[in-house]
Amino acid sequence: MKEVKFFLGALTISMTLFGSALSASAAPVDELVAAAKKEGTVEFYAPSTLTPQGAQALTAALNQKYGLNIKMQYSPSGNMTRDIGKLVGLAASAVPPEWDLMVVTDAHHATLWLRKLHQTFDYRSLGVDSKAIQYDNGAVSFANQFVLPAYNKQLVSAKDAPKSWDDLLNPKWKGKMGVSSATHHLARLAAGPWGEEKTTQFVNALTKQELILGRLGEIYNRLLLGEIVVAASLSDSEIKTEKNKGAPVVHAEGVTPLIAPAYHAGVPKNALHPKVGHLFAAFLTTPEAQKIWEKYAGQSSALIPGTSAYKYVQGKKVVYMSQEQSEAVDRLSREYGKIFGFSGL
Repeated sequence: MKEVKFFLGALTISMTLFGSALSASAAPVDELVAAAKKEGTVEFYAPSTLTPQGAQALTAALNQKYGLNIKMQYSPSGNMTRDIGKLVGLAASAVPPEWDLMVVTDAHHATLWLRKLHQTFDYRSLGVDSKAIQYDNGAVSFANQFVLPAYNKQLVSAKDAPKSWDDLLNPKWKGKMGVSSATHHLARLAAGPWGEEKTTQFVNALTKQELILGRLGEIYNRLLLGEIVVAASLSDSEIKTEKNKGAPVVHAEGVTPLIAPAYHAGVPKNALHPKVGHLFAAFLTTPEAQKIWEKYAGQSSALIPGTSAYKYVQGKKVVYMSQEQSEAVDRLSREYGKIFGFSGL
């Protein structure tokens, strides 16, 4: 009988502690939701591939999940490198940022982190997996792009398409190849498997190919129109969006390693509506947000088992960027931009 009483007492204590833990974990979410409700609005900067419809769908799902009525102003990215530079300039002048939540690549968030321009938050208290929390609690990783050389399959056969990164140096692509201002793609190879010396030699060799320069969207459109036949690197953001499905632009899937930039959501320092921004950033890792982002923008997270991205990377050699590589990627992105001839990088 004593044993039974002891067991019941222990069970009661365990349940009480478990309930306290649940309350403790729920409290930060409740507090943040209450604070977000007071702010009531968010200036949301995100890739143009998301589309206004996708941004509205995410906001509607956020409101439904937390019983809110947040008004969202969506700013589609035109040039992430330029806009991050603009934010850095505003910060230097003590001017608040235009945006409350910025979804840009991990390389662009590295620029903010190196300059201490994130408004940090304990995202783990909201249930976000620690693997997805980057830059000392400054950003949340929630989706992966995949980057490879790309080609127009109506103009280049699969047999003749690049089979390796070095194939881009073949003279047959001279004057027919595009390079985007997303120079962080190649900087990741330098900070990772290739090393700086090999990658810089490769970049210099590429310049001999009479390259066509442009932003990612511009390079995609030139490829689609046949003004170029190959892109040195192109993310699946352009290829997999709803409006581009069925288009003749495809990745050269045999090329390895696969570069996997991550989309990070982070709140800039001195943002006017940081509470909504933090809640939104955490929400992007939830199953409902993952489905919406993939439907409209084409990506999901390679960190979350069961997603399309997670399944795609299995068995592949993938280049991810770590926080420790941020300074090198930031520096080399600007250096490679100058080598290619991009201004303002």
